[in-house]
Amino acid sequence: MNAVKTAIAAVTAAASLVAFSPAEAATATANLNVTANVDGGCSIGSGIGGGTLNFGTYDPVIVNSALGIDLFGTGSLSVQCTLLRPAVITLGQGVYPAAGSTDAAPLRRMRNTASLDFLAYSLYQDVTRIVAWGNTAGTGLPFLGTGLPVPVLVYGTVPRGQNVPSGTYNDIVVATITF
Repeated sequence: MNAVKTAIAAVTAAASLVAFSPAEAATATANLNVTANVDGGCSIGSGIGGGTLNFGTYDPVIVNSALGIDLFGTGSLSVQCTLLRPAVITLGQGVYPAAGSTDAAPLRRMRNTASLDFLAYSLYQDVTRIVAWGNTAGTGLPFLGTGLPVPVLVYGTVPRGQNVPSGTYNDIVVATITF
C-alpha cells in the first residue's frame, strides 16, 4: 500500500512540474490607470473670539481726545484652503460706510443704535496698520493654502479726536475669500 501511495505521489509531482514548467508558462500584462481629482477649495469663518474685533472702551475726553492716542484692536478669521491653493481675502465696507466709501478705499463706521451716531474705524492687514484692507483683489490679503485651518489676524484702529456720545457702537463687515 505504501508503494502505491508513493507511486501516486511521484506521478502527481511529475505532472505538476510538467504543467507549470517555465518552458511552457506564459504571462501577459496590462496597465491600470488610477486617477483622482483634488478639489481646490477654501473656507472662511469666525476665528478666535467668535470673529469679533473688540476695540474696548473709547475715551473721547482724555485718552482718545484730539491730543490723545488712537484706539487699537485685533480680531481674527479662520481660513482653510487646499494645500498650495492661492486665494485673496477681502473685507467689505461694513453696514454703515461713510459718504465717499468705496470697496477699494472703505470708510467704515460703527453706529450707536440708541443715538444713531457714528464712530469711524479702519481695518488693516498688518500690525503696523499701514496696509488698509479693502474689498477688491488689489486691496485684499493674498493667501496660500496650507491644507489646515489658519488664523488670519485683522488689525483695527479707531482714530482719536472723535466727539461722540457714550453708548455701544457696532458694525458688521463681511469677509470673503476668492479662490
